[in-house]
Amino acid sequence: MLVINRHRLRDVKIAQLKEGKIAYAESAELIRLIKRSIERENLHVYYDETNTGCWFTPIPTTKSS
Repeated sequence: MLVINRHRLRDVKIAQLKEGKIAYAESAELIRLIKRSIERENLHVYYDETNTGCWFTPIPTTKSS
């Protein structure tokens, strides 16, 4: 039986967000871990929660001159 490490999945999703890519998670536990990491790292992310999961969309930070 294959065991999926939720912390490793969280790290992959956070890396996607840092690269400016959209991430998706289905399980409530993984969504909770991702949200907690987003808060710790002060990432600007939009959450789109649906009945089947949650989309995490990075919000681009604009640089002012």
